[in-house]
Amino acid sequence: LASLSTSTGTGTGRFAASDLEGMLQDLQDAPDKSIVVLHACAHNPTGVDPTKDQWRKICQLMRDKQHIIIFDTAYQGFASGDADEDAWAVRYFVEQGLELLITQSYSKNFGLYGERIGAAVGVTSNPEATASVLSQFKAVARGLYSNPPSFGARVVSKILGSPAMR
Repeated sequence: LASLSTSTGTGTGRFAASDLEGMLQDLQDAPDKSIVVLHACAHNPTGVDPTKDQWRKICQLMRDKQHIIIFDTAYQGFASGDADEDAWAVRYFVEQGLELLITQSYSKNFGLYGERIGAAVGVTSNPEATASVLSQFKAVARGLYSNPPSFGARVVSKILGSPAMR
């Protein structure tokens, strides 16, 4: 098992929308290849998001430091009212060629609490990394459950698959 140490920077006051320089300094001070969790939108607990220009600066530093990026998108669609717009930062990081992990929960935005509906996505740059991420996803999923409930997945599929319901 790996040993991890954690850091919370200087707390919730240091996020891009209110203190970009402080957040960038925290990311700069972190050891190279640190695991960094970013809220893609609707920053919890503040609800205030970085601007696109701020995301660009964050992305560049993440690339320079080779940090491991995990985007938490639990509130996608809540920040702007548009799920596509709320995914801008994630798409930008991918367009810049960064590998990352994305977690999506549909409990809040679809009101499906208790249905365990969501997704874990790995964006990789080569087949070896893809195989590695997939093997870890499979090990975690298998350890949690053998057959996930399907009701919530069917509800989300129906809504997202219908332009009238989206």
